Amino acid sequence: MARVRRDATEELYSPAGYAVAVSVTVEKREIPRGSRDLLDAAWELKERIRREYGLLRQRRRFFANAYERTTVHAYVTADDHLVGFAAARHDGYILFLAVDPDYQGEGFGERLVGAVAGTADSVSCHARVSNERALGFYRHLGFEIVREIDNYYEDGEGAYYLRLGEREGFRERLSEYLRR
Repeated sequence: MARVRRDATEELYSPAGYAVAVSVTVEKREIPRGSRDLLDAAWELKERIRREYGLLRQRRRFFANAYERTTVHAYVTADDHLVGFAAARHDGYILFLAVDPDYQGEGFGERLVGAVAGTADSVSCHARVSNERALGFYRHLGFEIVREIDNYYEDGEGAYYLRLGEREGFRERLSEYLRR
């Protein structure tokens, strides 16, 4: 059977070509600081994104240490497939945000940022100056560029430091995503 993802529903196509919709259950989890729960799955997702997009280039040891020092907000399917995660410090700084490419565009990234915003007074992050997809995503949510930092990443590329602004309507949208 071929699979086509749409929203939180998966359509399975039989060899005869008949479509059968199957609901995919996705649950939200909060992994406390110091836990290694889902660390291997988060690493594998990060590595998939690195291979496909050339992003999230951290080394395993750095990633694992940072992951364990954060609270991780995650979405996981019933069969424990990691859909996406946001690893954030207590002050709302997002160290890692990743959504499985098969689930991108379905609101999981927004919900993850919303989960971070729901536990911190402010939300901030860094993004590569060349990462137009991330910059567009963050701008869409109301993030503002605070400053540019040259040679921020190990490979010499610069970064923007972004902070969630008080754009009108964001709090209402955030509340909507947190209820999902």
